Amino acid sequence: MARNSGNYRNPCLTMHQPWASLLVHGIKRIEGRSWPAPIRGRLWIHAAGKVPEPETIRAMEDFYREIYAVNGITDLKFPEHYPVSRLLGCVEVVGCVRREELVCWDEIPEGVRLEGQTDFCWLCEKPQKLIIPFEMRGNQGVYNLERKVYEAAVRGLTPVTSPLPVKFPLPDSRNPFSLKPGSLASSATNSPSSSETNRSESLATAIAGARAAATQFSKSSNTFQPIKEGNPISSRTIYKPKEPQSQNNFPASHNTGRFDK
Repeated sequence: MARNSGNYRNPCLTMHQPWASLLVHGIKRIEGRSWPAPIRGRLWIHAAGKVPEPETIRAMEDFYREIYAVNGITDLKFPEHYPVSRLLGCVEVVGCVRREELVCWDEIPEGVRLEGQTDFCWLCEKPQKLIIPFEMRGNQGVYNLERKVYEAAVRGLTPVTSPLPVKFPLPDSRNPFSLKPGSLASSATNSPSSSETNRSESLATAIAGARAAATQFSKSSNTFQPIKEGNPISSRTIYKPKEPQSQNNFPASHNTGRFDK
């Protein structure tokens, strides 16, 4: 994998839960944004401080159950915890394409194409998680981890076995940066893809629920929400930060109404 360009040394992205853990655990393979990926290679994932609602977790887990079922995988194991204000692990960003390119890309599984719900789709492989996620503050956009944080984190990584590992084929095998917006335009058509025309009722419902969860999340406040004691999230639990920290240095989402976080 080629090195990142620009001033990114150990790039990190702060994301809301449950999207952050789903990405690090290899369930989520597409990170959706309203802007193209500025890096290639390792991207560290940090979970923001806002505790997700039970309905949000349920909607996203239902969504991934349905899109994996499209490819015959029916036994997904979701994270036991959705920790907040923690560095969780990392993924490899191998490229970025537009949604209209992704949904027509026949070389990748249909379930992956169904994840494309935003203007720009960051293509993620090789998830790794920290054995013990540790507390830190996030920032806006893609930013560099402090050196001491990176040195501690890189020693605590362990590979994750994805339910359906995906290797995104490069348009130009000699160029590791060839997966960029417009690189797949020649294979895209104006006709609806099979993933949009042949959806089951349960899949359509799950997609609608996930979109609604993301839209509702993006309209919420971007300030830290203290954890309410005695209000567990069904069988999942949330780590409580040691001290409430302001999260005003990054937005609640990248764009109101977008699907991924």
